[in-house]
Amino acid sequence: MNPDQFQAALAEKGIILSERQMEQYEIYYKTLVEWNEKMNLTAITEKEDVFLKHFYDSVSAAFYFDFKEKPFTICDVGAGAGFPSIPLKIAFPELQITIVDSLNKRITFLEHLARVLQLENTHFIHDRAETFGQNPVYREKYEIVMARAVARMSVLSELCLPIVQVGGTFIAMKGAQADEELQGGKKALKVLGGELKDIHSFTLPVEESERNILIISKEKKTPKQYPRKAGTPNKSPIE
Repeated sequence: MNPDQFQAALAEKGIILSERQMEQYEIYYKTLVEWNEKMNLTAITEKEDVFLKHFYDSVSAAFYFDFKEKPFTICDVGAGAGFPSIPLKIAFPELQITIVDSLNKRITFLEHLARVLQLENTHFIHDRAETFGQNPVYREKYEIVMARAVARMSVLSELCLPIVQVGGTFIAMKGAQADEELQGGKKALKVLGGELKDIHSFTLPVEESERNILIISKEKKTPKQYPRKAGTPNKSPIE
């Protein structure tokens, strides 16, 4: 998917990108490839692949959730090189984005990226999701929490739901294994105060791979003991 095809494909979904926004995606691509030579940010570096598998794939959450409704506060857990929140921020500049990531060198990259893209209302925090979720400054403070390909649902729910405010939304972006993961994640969702509202399935253009966007509402407060200490959710998931 080249940049023109990317712009046209989003326009078909009602997401109209300006010249400036397209320029920002170009700068993002160049910066990603340049920094990727110094540190491992992504295995995907061909331009058409980045526009499809990173940029389009990230913005696809907006096909099923209205990010234009208001300037939402969004926390992106384990965003790596900024996916999905930075491509969404470019498309919807009013969003207020916080990224938490456990690797400090990725945070350094994201801070540089935000400067070169001239993004406002972006915050980058070096922390484990488990300790971040227990910090009263951040706990149950975000209207939307997002994650893309970070961990299976039973684990991901424990990392994400504690920082979603009651009445807010957890958006999990998954591949073909979403149904299977949901079966294993039902208990975690219930325990942590979440409720599955919708699963939206679609096929990524060109490569025809399955994608699933899970929309989970935060119905009640997460019990104080969650998230458990770093590493525990992965070793001993709520299943």
